[in-house]
Formats: sequence, C-alpha cells, structure tokens
Amino acid sequence: MIGNKISVIMPALNEERSLPHAVANVLDTFQRFSLDGELIIVNDGSSDQTGEVAEDFAGRYGFVRVHHQATPQGIGAAFRAGLRLACGELVVYIPGDGEIDAAEILRYVPLMKEVDLVVPYVHNPEIRRWSRRVLSACYTQVMNRTFSVSLRYLNGTVLYRKAILEGITIRNSGFFYQAELLIKTLRRNYIYAEVPYAQQRRIDGKSKSVTIKSLLPVVKGYFVLICELYFLRSERFVIAPLSITARQQQSVLSSATGKHP
Repeated sequence: MIGNKISVIMPALNEERSLPHAVANVLDTFQRFSLDGELIIVNDGSSDQTGEVAEDFAGRYGFVRVHHQATPQGIGAAFRAGLRLACGELVVYIPGDGEIDAAEILRYVPLMKEVDLVVPYVHNPEIRRWSRRVLSACYTQVMNRTFSVSLRYLNGTVLYRKAILEGITIRNSGFFYQAELLIKTLRRNYIYAEVPYAQQRRIDGKSKSVTIKSLLPVVKGYFVLICELYFLRSERFVIAPLSITARQQQSVLSSATGKHP
C-alpha cells in the first residue's frame, strides 16, 4: 500500500451516462496502484439521474461519498465543496465525464514523496479538434507571460498536497479555478514536477469547457486574478509547515548553520 491517503474529487453535472465509467475507472486505479483512496462525487445540481447513479456507488462502497449541490454552481465551486470534505493528505480533481483515465495522474502518487504538486500536461493533443488546440496554446502563452510561470498546460488534473491549499482562496467558480489555484500555489514557490498524461475522448455528450457561457467567466477570472495578485496583493505567501518545500528549506537552513532538526 503506497502511503498518503488520496482524495479524488469528481464534479459531475448531467453525467448519468458517463459517470459509471468514470467512477469504475477511479476505483480500478485505486486497486491497481494499491492506493489508500476515497472518492468524493459532487453532483452539481444535475437535472438527470447523476445524483442517483452517484448514490448507488456510495451505497456499494464505503470509501465513496456524495455531495449534492441544489443548483449548478460551477466546477470550481464543486471542487471547493469536495475539498472541504476531503480527508486525504493528497487531493486531485478528476471529472465525471470520462475524459481522464485516473491512472494517468494517480500513477505519479509516488512522486509526491519529493514534491508538493504534480502538474500534468496533455501529450496526445491530437485527440482534440485543431481549434481547441490553438485556443489552448494561446491561453497557455497568455497565462505564462501574465503570471510569470512556465508551464505546458494549466487546466490539467493537478495532484496537490492538501496542506499547501490551506490559506489559499479559490474565487472562481468555473473552469478558471484550475489555473487560479495552480498559479497561486506556484507563486509560493512550492516544489513541483511537470509530467505527461494522456486524455481520452468523452464517453457521452459534449465538453462544457469551450462554450461562450464558460469562456466569459474565464476572461473575468483572468482580470480578477491580475487585480488580486498585482494590485490588491491580498494573498499571503506562507509556506505550509507540512509541505515538502518547508522540509527542504529547513534542511538547507540546518546545513548552513550546522544545526539539525
């Protein structure tokens, strides 16, 4: 059994047909990699049978829990709700639409012995339409230049040490929360690793991430984050004591002073 309990947060909005596959995939990955894991399904105000499907899994498996939002709040809000319930030392978002094979990110859990977050990038972009690939590339360039980071991808299923998220406010309720949270952690200089992962085609339906309805909040979130980080400076850059980064800093300090913790 690999150490460190992991909480998988799975937002789902009207995914009754895709959710069984996504859940089964996570459960199979827990077993495949001998992980001590829990799955938190967040039913984001679905109007179909998503909630019932989720409850069926919770009834069969003690480590599966369900949180119901009365109305759709957005994927960022769903992640925040799941994070409040998470008991694991590690947390990761995996969507309920089946686009992500959980094994693609959870196989990197052993890396968390050396870093505080694992940041994936898609190594099979050809699976997406060319228009989405162009949009993603432009988005990545703009975000890297604006926030002084150097990443290949900002909207992946990042694996976080939960401790480093304490004290960080996630303001965006939509898809932009992924970039917001990632940038806020990296600006604290937490140690991270970038890794490749493969994306799959959706089991059913169309992606909700590239629509006018979803893109407008991204633009708004972008400017709100600029104001927050560069003008309001409301985020305190404090390193979590239980992080690998804090341990490394302490080790360096001890070596420099000749003292040992």
